[in-house]
Amino acid sequence: MIEISDPAELVARLDRGDALTDVVLQDLSLDGLVDRLAAHDLERTYFFGCTGGAGDLERLMTRGAAIFPKLTGLPFDPYRAELYSPSELFAGFEPTDPCSYCHTPDAQIYDYWTATGGPHADSVVHALARRLHDHAIADAMDDFLRVDGRDRHAIAVMGGHDLPRAVDGAYAEIARLARALTREGFLMVSGGGPGAMEATHLGAWCADAPDDRLDAALAVLAVAPRFDDYEFVAQAFAVVAANPDVTPRPSLGIPTWLYGHEPPTIFATCIAKYFDNSAREDGLVSVARRGIVFAPGGAGTVQELFQDAAQNSYFALGEASPMVLLGSQFWTETLPALPLLHAIDPGARWHDIVTIVETAAEAVVALHAHEPIPSTNAPWSFCAAHCRDRDL
Repeated sequence: MIEISDPAELVARLDRGDALTDVVLQDLSLDGLVDRLAAHDLERTYFFGCTGGAGDLERLMTRGAAIFPKLTGLPFDPYRAELYSPSELFAGFEPTDPCSYCHTPDAQIYDYWTATGGPHADSVVHALARRLHDHAIADAMDDFLRVDGRDRHAIAVMGGHDLPRAVDGAYAEIARLARALTREGFLMVSGGGPGAMEATHLGAWCADAPDDRLDAALAVLAVAPRFDDYEFVAQAFAVVAANPDVTPRPSLGIPTWLYGHEPPTIFATCIAKYFDNSAREDGLVSVARRGIVFAPGGAGTVQELFQDAAQNSYFALGEASPMVLLGSQFWTETLPALPLLHAIDPGARWHDIVTIVETAAEAVVALHAHEPIPSTNAPWSFCAAHCRDRDL
């Protein structure tokens, strides 16, 4: 299946006279192209959220096209073809007026989410619109994670959303960890929110800047240490404004409007924001094929720890990925998850790539020391094993 969301790509295909069978056209204006499209057999041609003049889509349907029409009255595009950028989600924000965040697309979509039932959509229309949006985000994220036909080497950091900004301590430690890994060519991924998540993207954002830029940024951010501080977003914008020469390397934040009261980090260059938190959590854990660092956190971080353990235990993605727990006292005493982790599938190969460390530097060493472990089991099918060769 070929997906086209760039108008120039569609025109080039029409110019070549290529067939449109098994082609998906996504979020395109069809103005001026309908005659050329209608000259084709459009069986198994799919139009997602495309727009045209009066009667244009109906005309294409007579040629066999499958039309998924634009949905109106929504503060988001369910058929969007790209991930969000911070500038898109924070459009209209003025750092001199922190309350201006309330008028940004990010805040307006959260208001929509709340007004239409929160986690339980109040109508089938809103439920469908959200699902279409999240499918489009997942599709765009898959495209982003592949460059020239190869997967990016993604490493995620999981940790507490309430970790305060500070010039030293855990927040600064995570930022330096992310900076070091980004400089080595890894793509940093997080849940895209505040705390440990923001620290991850701050480190990636500073990767190509002199080392003292991160120290200066930490000092600016520490003025508003928590996400519920009035100046929280404004101080992040102040860091960007103070570093106009910084061109950040890519990093991926994966937040959710379930926690829409927490602004996403502006330091992630790409944002895959979901309505459905379960889809978001699965995507967040699954994309980090080169490993996950688990910093201290709460219930969400523990959920992600054992979700990752389940994927590794079953080799659900065809391999097991390294797990690095940051802080032995936290993971063995404060929240003693490590003993339970060891009790899962004891003796299994994936336990060899579970490490507990004390510092960011040790986490980097651990990630280098452990490669993902490929599964040695062939895919198993009940039908293949028992049914297909029977003489019924």
